Amino acid sequence: MLQTFLNSLFGCSHRNTTFPMTPLRKSAGSQAPGVTRNGTYVTCLDCGRELDYNWEEMRIGKPVSQRGPAAEAQPSYR
Repeated sequence: MLQTFLNSLFGCSHRNTTFPMTPLRKSAGSQAPGVTRNGTYVTCLDCGRELDYNWEEMRIGKPVSQRGPAAEAQPSYR
């Protein structure tokens, strides 16, 4: 709880991240709606934010652009 409070005041330092990941590109039609990621990225294990990763410089970059709003749930009729 203290960590969450400090993150809200100062922001996350993104020190604990996953190994860099690069999603496979099978075809343009198979990508889920709202997904804008197309390069290598890491995920912060503390706050959950996805950040670009530059393999050449081995540095974490800017946050990955936010996804659009999720699709609205449709009622199911049986």
